[in-house]
Amino acid sequence: MPASSQPRIIILTGASYPWCNTVKQYLREKRFRFREVNVEKDPEGARELKRRNIMGVPVVLINNHPIVGFDKAKIDKLLGIK
Repeated sequence: MPASSQPRIIILTGASYPWCNTVKQYLREKRFRFREVNVEKDPEGARELKRRNIMGVPVVLINNHPIVGFDKAKIDKLLGIK
């Protein structure tokens, strides 16, 4: 995927949550770059979850649109994956 059309993807994660690894692996397989923020180590990431009233991880932010959990259908829709 050309860098110019790359969406901004941030994944809010925690160390002991298997779905966090699943979503990261899925995005790598689809060749999307992302920035990971571990909310257990990054206070700003934890504040972002609280600000959005989200209680769990992973949270995938695609161009600032939040997807809670590994919701493949929503991820595919926002990224244009067929």
